[in-house]
Amino acid sequence: MEQPVSFTEEEEALVIKSWNSMKSNSGEWALKFFLKVFEIAPSAQKMFSFLQDSNVPLEQNAKLKGHAKSVFVMACEAAVQLRKTGKVVVKDSTLKKLGSVHLKNGVVDEHFDVVKYALLETIKEATGEMWSPEMKAAWSVAYEHLVAAIKTHMI
Repeated sequence: MEQPVSFTEEEEALVIKSWNSMKSNSGEWALKFFLKVFEIAPSAQKMFSFLQDSNVPLEQNAKLKGHAKSVFVMACEAAVQLRKTGKVVVKDSTLKKLGSVHLKNGVVDEHFDVVKYALLETIKEATGEMWSPEMKAAWSVAYEHLVAAIKTHMI
């Protein structure tokens, strides 16, 4: 599997700066991120067992809010740690679980592409005037590292 390009000091600074600006409202941004994923790919909702029998609107679903926040915070925190450690910092047991759950649910490259687009659009909205092509590139590299780490456990 192809390894993502290395993460530069400048990219790290942009990721940290933007994450610091989003952190206090991470729950709100996380929900927007997942709603964006479902807007782009409505069928993705079927991959989440806790949504299948729910009559609650997505934006009010407590389980979705909790899940979204944990995913969003994990992705952002992993991005912030990337340069310092040279790799994605997520517990091995968490990566193994992520890999097996993604595999079991039939996640393929196209799904990761949708999530990447939704993540970048959410961060763009969250950071406002701070957003730049360089920040987009930095988050893209960080995301590719996280996906590569998850994919190593999708076996």
